[in-house]
Amino acid sequence: MFRIKRIYETPGEDDGYRILIDRLWPRGFTKERAKVDLWLKEIAPSTELRKWYHHNPERWNEFKSRYQTELTDKRDLILQIEHLEKVHGNITLLFAAKEKEQSQAAVLLNLLNETS
Repeated sequence: MFRIKRIYETPGEDDGYRILIDRLWPRGFTKERAKVDLWLKEIAPSTELRKWYHHNPERWNEFKSRYQTELTDKRDLILQIEHLEKVHGNITLLFAAKEKEQSQAAVLLNLLNETS
């Protein structure tokens, strides 16, 4: 099962395997405090796309479309996450953005749920 969670939320026992999917490490977090099992920064949106979007709600639909296109070139990383789910069960995708519903994590979660 896949889920998304802000990295600033307290880790839970039901999180399972925790994957940070941001290109940048979250400010103020040590690796111990983050309790991240894998930092998969390569699956994050490109730097150009991230800077363009800048969490502007008016750009959400275009961001989502562009990020989905980027993800088609990252099929090996999608397969890696799907394999980890088979091995570990629960997978929690961690991200730092304040907006949960309009984040790259929401786009990736939707893709993973469609393919699994």
